[in-house]
Amino acid sequence: MSIQNTFSTILSANPYRRDFYLSTLNSISESASPSFKKEQYTISFLNTKSFISALIGISKNIPEDDIYDALENKAYEELALDMAIEYQIQYVEAINRINDSERFFHVFVVDPLSLEQEFTPVVDAIKYIDQIVPVTLLLKSLYVKDFIESNSAHGFIYFQENDAFFAVYNEQEFIYTKSLKYSLKQMHERFCELLGEPIDLINFENILASQGLNATNPEYQKNLLKLFGEIFLHINDVITYSKRAFEIKQFESIYIGSAVGNISGLDEYAQTYLGLKIQPFDFNFGFNTGGKNVDQIHQLMHLYARLESNERYECNFTIFHRPPPFAKRDSGKLILVIAAALATALLYPGTYWGLSYVEEFHYALMNQEYEQVHIDKITREATVNLKLANKNAAQTLLDEEKSAYKQKQDTLTQVHEKKVNYPMKAKIAADFTHSFNQYRVKLKSFAYTEENNSSTKLFSFMLTAQNTQDITALLKNLTSTKKDKYDFDLKLISYDGNNSTYLSELKAVLK
Repeated sequence: MSIQNTFSTILSANPYRRDFYLSTLNSISESASPSFKKEQYTISFLNTKSFISALIGISKNIPEDDIYDALENKAYEELALDMAIEYQIQYVEAINRINDSERFFHVFVVDPLSLEQEFTPVVDAIKYIDQIVPVTLLLKSLYVKDFIESNSAHGFIYFQENDAFFAVYNEQEFIYTKSLKYSLKQMHERFCELLGEPIDLINFENILASQGLNATNPEYQKNLLKLFGEIFLHINDVITYSKRAFEIKQFESIYIGSAVGNISGLDEYAQTYLGLKIQPFDFNFGFNTGGKNVDQIHQLMHLYARLESNERYECNFTIFHRPPPFAKRDSGKLILVIAAALATALLYPGTYWGLSYVEEFHYALMNQEYEQVHIDKITREATVNLKLANKNAAQTLLDEEKSAYKQKQDTLTQVHEKKVNYPMKAKIAADFTHSFNQYRVKLKSFAYTEENNSSTKLFSFMLTAQNTQDITALLKNLTSTKKDKYDFDLKLISYDGNNSTYLSELKAVLK
């Protein structure tokens, strides 16, 4: 069941930045002074540093009632957990993992002490948290709400202030997550090391948000490129491992983003470095943000809270439950007993009055429900129209960006080919001439050819010598010392009677 029908507002909390966002219907805004409200649903998340995740298999013969105990025992054993600590353990079944004898589950393990320490400041402000979800499970809502419709494998990279994560979904289901080395704070520290001077974290985040990798300061730009080169070297290793471990042939897309918003040039840089299709982790969820940047994780929490219970992963680590209903409190039970006794005494005279009141109350509820449904209808129609307009605009922009990107890609490829693979002909000719002189062979002429549509680079040397032994000795030396760099071809040695010399053409193909 969705919480939309039960609560009037949703409050999301980031315990690491200690910021809060409140949403009602389709608007979302920052809440500077959050407080306890009974009609408010509160959701938060655990970053990947705060939990351990593992794929654990158990026998299919284990009854449903015993699954938790079986997973708990295997988690302590396989993850070498401290037996003296009673960890918080939650799990979701890996339904795309098929085995004839076992069922597999994604198990999430959290130290209760760290859970209490991280969320106590939040609870001091709002008294309770209804749901605490591992951050990578929030991505499920992207598939449920059709922001991503494909069943292929997708990767997600997201940089937060205190953490960064890589997550993998395949066939629209979670399969793997990994905490990355570089959070925004770690990026800032490393950037200051490369730059050789300190700058404020806020200034660093402003540079990423406003200028991206195309910083106006040349020193900033140079060191940002060096920093992200280190980051993607680490990320490439994680991607390689995930593909091998989970038998993923190819990622359809890798989505990349950050808590400071879209970093200009980051997706293009990542695509060039990783050799994969990269898209910005910057979804339009349909929330009215008032033109302000709202962290995608906050928006995902509000989207996730609106899902039906059977559409999301039921993995809740909260230990900060809201007060029990009045009827379940001891004082409430006593009051209800007294009220029941009083009601029994007044049952007969109040029967007719009660029936009339019930009908009026029923009418008021139905009228209220109609008004809410009508508002929902109008809102959804407006949302659909907006999304269609955004889709058409985005498609036009995408076509333009694809064309521009193709031109840039072709230019970079040509530059790379010239810088990396273009042979230094003068140096190569000098090197060969040195070898010719050693064996008393003279160079009569030299030619170099390179076909436009081929990577073949051919050097042709016309050689002369007083005897054939010098040429054959030269060829033997070249094929033994330079066979790792060249393929040699010398088919014929001819005699020039006019000059009493031997002629031959030596061809060397650069590998």
